Amino acid sequence: MQVDRTLSWRGRRVAWSCAGSGPAVVLCHGTPWSSALWAPFAEALSRDHTVYLWDMPGYGASSMDPEHPVDLGLQGELLADLLGIWGLERPHLVAHDYGGAVSLRAHLLHGAPLASLCLVDVVALSPWGSDFFRLVREHADVFTRLPAPVHRGVVESYIAGASHRGLRQEDLDALTAPWLTTAGQAAFYRQIAQADERFTDDLEPRLGDLAVPVQVVWGREDAWIPLDRAHRLVRAIPGAGLSVVDDAGHLIQLDAPVMLATELGRWLASVR
Repeated sequence: MQVDRTLSWRGRRVAWSCAGSGPAVVLCHGTPWSSALWAPFAEALSRDHTVYLWDMPGYGASSMDPEHPVDLGLQGELLADLLGIWGLERPHLVAHDYGGAVSLRAHLLHGAPLASLCLVDVVALSPWGSDFFRLVREHADVFTRLPAPVHRGVVESYIAGASHRGLRQEDLDALTAPWLTTAGQAAFYRQIAQADERFTDDLEPRLGDLAVPVQVVWGREDAWIPLDRAHRLVRAIPGAGLSVVDDAGHLIQLDAPVMLATELGRWLASVR
């Protein structure tokens, strides 16, 4: 399943796709990923659901215009509008990494109606962001001008650190490819430079207002967003459940695909 359709939103090109039949499920990626990370799961879920994949502007096959902001606030507005464009009244949302904050903002701040939320190793509570994030924010223009081979090494090392089990070369190549063009290099550092905890800080007081079923899924060995965030998130959201996946890091889709697919299938069956 690939994002083979496009639509225009505020001058941005948004790549997306839809497959299957049944209750609607929208899969939201994070950073520095794209919908490709969710594609195998989307294909499996499309047997019983109508599954929507999309790339946030600045990522994957969507536009990477340097003049367009790519912050979490903007992406949350876009997601809320996308659900309306697609005619989805109460879809199920499954979100990873940044996609968590984007989904929560779409629902809590922009009124997007949902049937349920499944939050997988998400950015939702401060603090988040690494020393590398802070360094890029301070020197984004310098990183944008790195020689291509040096930039490639930076991106590969950064992405590899999200896996607990280690990545196959073909997976590493697929995850780094969107960032290795001239436009991709600039976009990679631009989205880090625009990362700001204020976009999750204004969410945290509203988490107690969530009135839809919520399931939190986390890799026990997540070095990017440690497991304590999952426990904090569950305490903050009324009635939220928690599944911890052993021997998996932040890239749980690649570290433990069978366990993640099982968790997603079980969750969606329970809220159908």
